[in-house]
Amino acid sequence: MTLRILAIAAIAALTIGAAPASKQNWNQTITVTPAGNHVLGNPDADVKLVEFVSYTCPHCAHFEEQADSAMRVTYVAQGRLSVEVRNFLRDPVDLTAALLTNCGPASKFFANHSAFMHSQDKWIGTLANAGPTQKQRWSAGSFAQRTKAIATDFGFYEIMKNRGYERPAIDECLADEAKAQKLAAGTDEAEKAGVQGTPSFMLGGTLLAGTHNWAALYPQIQARM
Repeated sequence: MTLRILAIAAIAALTIGAAPASKQNWNQTITVTPAGNHVLGNPDADVKLVEFVSYTCPHCAHFEEQADSAMRVTYVAQGRLSVEVRNFLRDPVDLTAALLTNCGPASKFFANHSAFMHSQDKWIGTLANAGPTQKQRWSAGSFAQRTKAIATDFGFYEIMKNRGYERPAIDECLADEAKAQKLAAGTDEAEKAGVQGTPSFMLGGTLLAGTHNWAALYPQIQARM
């Protein structure tokens, strides 16, 4: 009985004065920056991560597979880390995918982003294996004709339909030249900031030199916690 009382007293001593754990799961919070980029998590988090990504970059898809769940569970959910995704355009296929991940309400962005990254190995081969005639469809005609041709050839319509989008909504996003110009301007700004390839990262507004994978990024996030 004495041991039980001592154990209860010890537990009470540890909990007295402790702040109650937050029940909010910050993985449900998505905000949009003035530049149009999406932020996952507590916008007032002490540690702010920016990812510069390209959808046709295999290393970006690999990073998503390794890091997304780890960051969400360990840091984002508790409100300690926010994650902002910025598109860094490499080619017309990348632009087309970016138009679609940014399609619809902000609440859908990160699931769209994940769908394209996690299926990249199923559609990326088209980029290398397409013939001259097929590639010409990606660069001829109006802006909407080009993006629709890319979306058709790479199976992007199927990805978006699986995400609950109807064809008219998909086509509307593929024809959004204003959004395309905004994404291109974001790429220009990233290059001016020193970004040379993807994935690249900023922590607290500082570009991390030589950091292009989860193994290199993780200890730098952990050190700021």
